[in-house]
Amino acid sequence: MSDTSPAQDWFRTTDDHEELRAAVRDLVADKVTPYAAEVDDSASYPQAAHDALVSSDFHAPHVPEAYDGVGADALATCIVIEEVARGCASSSLIPAVNKLGSLPVMLGGSEDLKQRYLPRLVAGEGFSYGLSERDAGSDTASMRTRATADGEDYVLSGQKSWITNAGVSEFYTVLAVTDPEAPRGKGISAFVVEKSDEGFTFGEKERKLGIKGSPTRELLFDNVRIPADRMIGEPGTGLQLALRTLDHTRVTIGAQAVGIAQGALDFALGYVQERQQFGKHISDFQGIQFMLADMAMKLEAARQMVYVAAAKSERNDADLPFFGAAAKCLASDTAMEITVDAVQLLGGYGYTQDFPVERMMRDAKITQIYEGTNQVQRLVMARQLLAGKHNAR
Repeated sequence: MSDTSPAQDWFRTTDDHEELRAAVRDLVADKVTPYAAEVDDSASYPQAAHDALVSSDFHAPHVPEAYDGVGADALATCIVIEEVARGCASSSLIPAVNKLGSLPVMLGGSEDLKQRYLPRLVAGEGFSYGLSERDAGSDTASMRTRATADGEDYVLSGQKSWITNAGVSEFYTVLAVTDPEAPRGKGISAFVVEKSDEGFTFGEKERKLGIKGSPTRELLFDNVRIPADRMIGEPGTGLQLALRTLDHTRVTIGAQAVGIAQGALDFALGYVQERQQFGKHISDFQGIQFMLADMAMKLEAARQMVYVAAAKSERNDADLPFFGAAAKCLASDTAMEITVDAVQLLGGYGYTQDFPVERMMRDAKITQIYEGTNQVQRLVMARQLLAGKHNAR
């Protein structure tokens, strides 16, 4: 089989991808990893990482060149997120959430909206995503936030919960009910909300187990007046757009999980080759070697799943919903397992904040929860199977 066959395009990164990886890895080693422990300890936004990512065009690499972006493909964007997550999971949410927040505009927005907001995102103004509510997490169709038409505007009232980088981002894609009488899920529309909009405020920062450097807050809407031209797509199409967005962006959470797991494996591998017990390095013990082998094997399986899903995202393949869910689910479950094993390999040291693996274990947990819990991912996959939309090869 030749090197240029379509099948190999699925599984081999290009020279450009690997050059990108090397560039991001160097930046992370210099500008991200050295601050990761302090960012976690102080629960402070990783501003040094933010500034470095913006100056290097890695904070929103997915934005097309037509809107002043670098036009990175889906796999390249995943590589950026993966490499940043190896050093600091909180920092990796900068490019990940910028894609999540702005992708609805890219997929369904008017040309005017794209021209209005995407260049500003490229210039460094963040974009977050407001879908979940207190009583509408996995059940997004039951949301209560309302957008009521009033002349040339919509008036937005309600709240959104668990919003990543809330208060830091300048722009927010927000889903709200515009037609309460419509069939379930059919009366929801999407809007761009600006941080400066009157009546739009934020709740207190959540006190979290992990990703402490990425602020998570509620979005609060007290009769926020939004011009009608900030609606993304047609009225009533918001939920379909939101779910279509998640098909693509779940792949980036898989990439984040792979990066966290790789960082934990890297550190554990170095540790066991230095730590001595019973007169020899603990890496010489077969039990330790078996753990390392299993960690690396599972990590590579997850990485390949993420990369294949990223290729499908780029092509917008019909079976992306299955692969996006599978990549996110497999990678996050794997990251949780690998980070727990990394803590085990370090023994008592692994349980202390003097070493980064306990932080990585805490950070890994959220990848099993956000952008759809892994139970929901399994529902998505099962429904695709039962509908005949994913066929065994």
